[in-house]
Amino acid sequence: MAYWLLKSEPSTWSWNDQVKKGTEHWDGVRNYQAANNMKAMKIGDLAFFYHSVNEKQIVGIVEVVKLYYPDHTDKSGRFGMVDVKAVKPVEEPVTLAQIKAEPELEDMPLVKQSRLSVCPVSAKEWKHILKMAKTKA
Repeated sequence: MAYWLLKSEPSTWSWNDQVKKGTEHWDGVRNYQAANNMKAMKIGDLAFFYHSVNEKQIVGIVEVVKLYYPDHTDKSGRFGMVDVKAVKPVEEPVTLAQIKAEPELEDMPLVKQSRLSVCPVSAKEWKHILKMAKTKA
């Protein structure tokens, strides 16, 4: 199993929207590196749901339930999407500032490539953030 982080602007698609819908496609990604990360996802992989822009915090966990396929919002036909389902909220949101303050997390793509909307998370980073969030896997 691999771990990921998916960023969304809460005004566009929030954790509450995801929970209400349950399962939904993760569309609108127009960065090749982020798209390649989605292509690498497998059914059952888990991802942190991250509210970007003003909040900048991890608020929930989703599971990949459908592999990469064409994104209906991309007129060029170059990009795709995956489907994810809400698993659970984190007990305590973990902010970007908290992540940056942890030496063990300094090499995360979230920190090093702050504009990347779909990032890999190592198993060690995943466990560390779950602990910070006071959340069990």
